[in-house]
Amino acid sequence: MATVLVVEDERDIRELLRRYLERDGYAVITSATGSDALRQLESGGVDLVLLDLGLPDIDGMDVLQEATVVHVPVIALTARSSVEDRIRGLQHGADDYVTKPFSPQEVVLRVGVVLGRQVSAGAQSVAATTYGGRRLLIDDARHEAWIDGRAVELTPSEWGVLVALASVPGRVFSRAELVNRVRGYEFAGYERTIDSHVKNLRRKIGDDHGDIVETVLGVGYRLGLDHDH
Repeated sequence: MATVLVVEDERDIRELLRRYLERDGYAVITSATGSDALRQLESGGVDLVLLDLGLPDIDGMDVLQEATVVHVPVIALTARSSVEDRIRGLQHGADDYVTKPFSPQEVVLRVGVVLGRQVSAGAQSVAATTYGGRRLLIDDARHEAWIDGRAVELTPSEWGVLVALASVPGRVFSRAELVNRVRGYEFAGYERTIDSHVKNLRRKIGDDHGDIVETVLGVGYRLGLDHDH
């Protein structure tokens, strides 16, 4: 049973999400403040965070960054509806974004997609796959990526982008295709955030590896390495 930490200062919303999540089989922990959420994350046992970025005590981005450090996926909840705010949250490590008012059924769906993506990524193969003369190694079973022998820590969304590109090396994937691969469903307005995930992915891979994730102007992205046989 996966455990979801709901961080929301409005009690009605917090309890609504708790009821819907528990109805769907999740264990739920709730926090009304960011400081309490940080304590919950430090204690461990959290599989996903539903995080209101507009917290009363500390900036929700601080909680988001801590969740990223301990490798817990985050779905951000906020009244901020602009694309710029969504991109800011995703740049700081959020894996999905829901703006208020929202449907609790949709939130539960997105929780399942993010957690399901992590499980399915680890179940695809028991063997690692290498690219570019073993420059890049992707181990689905362990959910690990290595660049020139160095492990690269990726968020679930960054992992999803890399695995999607590596599924057909050299093929150009549009942003819309990557949205569907990473999210698992249509999400209007999300395409621009793919650029943020690619930017973060490139930063973690390293500036001297610019040929691994290539941009095809006006089209999308592709893996610039061949599959090793």
